[in-house]
Amino acid sequence: MIAIIDYDAGNIKSVEKALLHLGQEAVITRDAERILNADGVILPGVGAFGDAMEKLHAFGLAKVIRECVDKETPFLGICLGLQLLFDSSEESPGVEGLHILEGRIVRIPSGPGWKVPHIGWNDLTFTGNSRETGRGRLFWGLGENPYVYFVHSYYLQAADEAIVTAVTEYGVRIHASVEKGNVFACQFHPEKSSDTGMKILQNFVDFVTGKS
Repeated sequence: MIAIIDYDAGNIKSVEKALLHLGQEAVITRDAERILNADGVILPGVGAFGDAMEKLHAFGLAKVIRECVDKETPFLGICLGLQLLFDSSEESPGVEGLHILEGRIVRIPSGPGWKVPHIGWNDLTFTGNSRETGRGRLFWGLGENPYVYFVHSYYLQAADEAIVTAVTEYGVRIHASVEKGNVFACQFHPEKSSDTGMKILQNFVDFVTGKS
């Protein structure tokens, strides 16, 4: 069973629907015991960094997330869920993230030819940061430069580029996906990225179930 963390953020139901479509048992929950006993955990979300961290603390979920990571439960952050794993965000000065991974979230600069927020399809470039295959586990079985769907105004600058598995260009170089041990995260929305996104989610499910 995969636990989808419920902290009143947007876009959670669509992640559940995508997992059910793949035949994977999934539950939306904020119950600590169910999350800690899950085979895998997903932290999705659309919303503001500061509000999200406030809710994670209010529901006691920040501690639960750290416990999941420490016990090496497969963990996937999506969009805002990626951002919350890092140290801080320009969106909410003074608010600390989960500090599970090192890096900061900064605003996409506006400029000619692109609008903020960044909404739409962009292609990924794999960084080769994987010892086994030269690409992150989420992208096994995909062709080069797949297109995925983004909705965001802020983006990741990871402190350690060795954890970055894919990037995209939107006025700036965006760290679009990261992987470190049992922790995966992507700025884009796999649940909204058609067949490519379903393959990415399937790859995570396969990691959870030991098939990859």
